[in-house]
Amino acid sequence: MSCRAARRLHKALGRRGAFLAILGVGKTCWGISFLVDPPSNLGLELLTDLCSLRHWAWLWIICGLITLFSAFLRVGRDWFGFLAALLPPTVWATAYTVAVITGDYSRGGFVAVWYLTSHVGVILWASAVPEHSVPPPVRARRGKAA
Repeated sequence: MSCRAARRLHKALGRRGAFLAILGVGKTCWGISFLVDPPSNLGLELLTDLCSLRHWAWLWIICGLITLFSAFLRVGRDWFGFLAALLPPTVWATAYTVAVITGDYSRGGFVAVWYLTSHVGVILWASAVPEHSVPPPVRARRGKAA
């Protein structure tokens, strides 16, 4: 991608959109990794009792794609991308927390805190950051087309 195209993309996305795009690509790739080479289900028994990690991969993939596509929406309409970005790490943190409580995975508490801080916390913070780099929409003057 040329520098000019990158600048144009950055201008179109703004800070919030760039954040959503990065998250969306990351979450989608993380989900695909579960399809390609499923990890150990240690600590995720709450989820795997319902279905396999290959099925749970689609939660990451679908939410990642929603997050990515929301990056191209205007500020205020991008909320669904932030909501979609929150869902998978919240589900994973819940599963690890339950694993600690039930005694299935003592390390799960640390993993849950990691998901809640580095994922959920950062997403909540970013969703509240105002977008200052997106110019207001151009309004047509009376009698002239935009």
